[in-house]
Amino acid sequence: MDDSKIITLFFERSQNAVNELSEKYGRLCLQISVNILKNISDSEECVNDAYLALWNNIPPEVPDDLKTYLIKVVRNISLKRYHANTAVKRNSFYDAALSELEEVLTADVSSENEVLFKELSEKINTFLGGLSRENRTFFVCRYYYGDSIKAIAEKTGNTPHLVSVRLMRTREKLKEYLRKEELI
Repeated sequence: MDDSKIITLFFERSQNAVNELSEKYGRLCLQISVNILKNISDSEECVNDAYLALWNNIPPEVPDDLKTYLIKVVRNISLKRYHANTAVKRNSFYDAALSELEEVLTADVSSENEVLFKELSEKINTFLGGLSRENRTFFVCRYYYGDSIKAIAEKTGNTPHLVSVRLMRTREKLKEYLRKEELI
């Protein structure tokens, strides 16, 4: 079903809205959550919480891109669960992926620096827009979807070594770009 029709179902408060959303994007949402949490039951719960969040937010909100909106909600809910689950223990898989970017993104993102965070976010999006499609795919899969290097290699038909090297080079270019923009 077309995304605009699913949004219409939400506006009509039809129970089919959630069913159609789940049918169309359920597997993707679950995969993103599992990549972060490494736990099926927690991930299923996060995806269901995301569906509830969309039910509560649409209307009044009208997402421009339903898939992106849903992924962002699933990812945020999964990250909250991840932080709650790992408050005591560290060095999990997702920490490893995030630590790769730690060297690049050293800015203190607190409420006082909200403007800086927004500017940083816009600059990263601009940077990503200038990458080749393949390098952008590697970057987004690794740092947004939380895919492992092996999973990215399998999805894209490349070797894990190539993916790893490209990600390292992209992080270096991002760091250089952010320095030139005087954001780090």
